[in-house]
Amino acid sequence: MPKGRLEAFTDGVMAIIITIMVLELKVPEGFELDSLLALVPKLLIYLLSFVFVGIYWMNHHHTLHATKKVTGGILWANLSLLFWLSLFPFVAGWMGENLYRPLPSAAYGVILFMAGISYLVLQRSIIAADGENSALKKAIGNDWKGKVTSGLIVLAVISSFFLTYLSLIIYILITIIWMVPDKRIEKTLSAGDE
Repeated sequence: MPKGRLEAFTDGVMAIIITIMVLELKVPEGFELDSLLALVPKLLIYLLSFVFVGIYWMNHHHTLHATKKVTGGILWANLSLLFWLSLFPFVAGWMGENLYRPLPSAAYGVILFMAGISYLVLQRSIIAADGENSALKKAIGNDWKGKVTSGLIVLAVISSFFLTYLSLIIYILITIIWMVPDKRIEKTLSAGDE
C-alpha cells in the first residue's frame, strides 16, 4: 500500500474525531453570561483535546515522511493509534462534564497514555520495516519528549485520585511540551537529501 493512502485515511479519521468532539459542545441554554460561563470546563477540555489530536496529526504527518514502505504491521499499529484517538470525544466529554472528578480525569490520562503507546508501536513498526538505518530511527534518537510525557501521564493519572486539579495542570503541561516544534524528522530528512 502506498503511504499516501495510509496518510489520507488517517487524516480523515482524525478530522472525524475533531468533528465529533465539537459536536459534543452544546449551545448555552440561556443568553446571559452565566450560561456561557457554565460551558467553560467543556470548552477547556475541548481545546485541550483538540490540541492533543492536532499534535498527533502533525507528528504522524512527519513520521510518514520518514517512512519508506508500509507493511501490514504498520497498518495494524496505525489502526491501534486511531482506535485510542477515537476515544478522545468520549473521555473529553466525560471530563468536561465532571472536570474535577477523579475517574473521568484518570480515564482521560489512560486514553492519552494508550494513544502514546500506540504511537510508539507505530514508530517501532516503521523502524523495523525500514531497517536499522531508517531515517525515523535517526530522527527520534532517545526520544526524551516521549519518555518525559509518559512519566507525566502516569503522574497525572495517579494524581487524579488525590489532587485532581493537578492532573489537569499536567495535561496542559504536556500540550505545552509538544507544542514546541519538534524539528528532528525535518532535520534528518534534510540532511539525507544533501
